[in-house]
Amino acid sequence: MSDREGKPAQERVTRESLHAPIRPFRARMVSRVIAVTELVVVGAPAFLVARSGVGAFTLGDRLSILALGVIIAAGIFRFSMLSAIPSEEGIVVHNIVRTVRLEWAQIVSVRFGGGNPWVLLDLDDGDTMSVMAVQRADGARGEAEAQRLATLVALHSQTPRDS
Repeated sequence: MSDREGKPAQERVTRESLHAPIRPFRARMVSRVIAVTELVVVGAPAFLVARSGVGAFTLGDRLSILALGVIIAAGIFRFSMLSAIPSEEGIVVHNIVRTVRLEWAQIVSVRFGGGNPWVLLDLDDGDTMSVMAVQRADGARGEAEAQRLATLVALHSQTPRDS
């Protein structure tokens, strides 16, 4: 089956699919499993510790241990929230600590090589920015997402003379 332009249905890429959110695969799964495991490993002993003997933990001690476990699990879980959300106007990059909104005109190029663990955007002010949502650990999927991001930058940086 092909479309009006003779392209096979599998090769058609819609503008909407190009603008779909970008999220890592392995980092999301691994961080969720580790966060839950860490919470169980720290939280369970906080409530199972015996209250007798010289080294008995008070309720305050146990709640403090549990609170520390929740804080650590939340930090680990933050890795599962990495994303890059493209739109017609630009892209919103959610990394671990920062969320940055960029217009397409600010992005000069997309790099995903040289041993970098994730995509780097070269910006028009001479700076670079990591997009942790596109990771080398995802293998071919990461390469495809980097290519999609480069396609978006090229698509949105076209001028009327480029058409």
